[in-house]
Amino acid sequence: MSSLLIKERTSGDSELEKALNRVDFFRIFHTLALHFAFEHFGILQLGNEKDPGNLAGKLVLHDLPSGLAEEYDKRHRFTDSAVFKALHQTTIPSLWRAADQTPNQGNLLTQLGFDLLACVPVHGVNGARYAVVYLGDAEDLTTAALHELTFETISAFDHFYRRALISKAGMGLTPREREILRWISHGKTASEIALIVSVSEHTINSHTATILKKLDVVNRTQMVAKAIREQIIQ
Repeated sequence: MSSLLIKERTSGDSELEKALNRVDFFRIFHTLALHFAFEHFGILQLGNEKDPGNLAGKLVLHDLPSGLAEEYDKRHRFTDSAVFKALHQTTIPSLWRAADQTPNQGNLLTQLGFDLLACVPVHGVNGARYAVVYLGDAEDLTTAALHELTFETISAFDHFYRRALISKAGMGLTPREREILRWISHGKTASEIALIVSVSEHTINSHTATILKKLDVVNRTQMVAKAIREQIIQ
């Protein structure tokens, strides 16, 4: 996998250059994980440090076992973990070992059932902060291997962000729907928004129903949370 970027610089015919969608990038990150002796990967959107979001809600792409993140969220708070706190204090790639953490540190690894985690902070071209994590039961990772993994991860994420994340920005919402969504995120009611944009309350409710459908959510809270996570609104 380390030749992936060398091929890109010389021939332009690398896996990254050919990747176009989430399925392609799923395969690339999964292969990266296996190449460095990890079992799984996850791409997290960090958001604000005080954001109460759970682990499952922050994952934008991953190959974790089905239901693992949701089960974790039932018992623990990701924001209490030492990994989460470190992600908001430094942008330096890091290695985490379950054996090195104590229970009062919020031992994310033990809680998820893994021994080793590599964390690579990354960001989009618009400044949005993410992190790519790799999880497994490998004994350790050398400093040289961590540097190589970091370089490969940053390059893969740059392509993923530009081709798979940015391309879906807006989720098909019209300018008027995005405007209404922004007012909803500010806590405005349908009647208040109707006065602000000079349409009927019925029209606002109709737009809201359309937004719910396009974002594939069931209520206004989920609507706003997903819109922020997908960077439709800030």
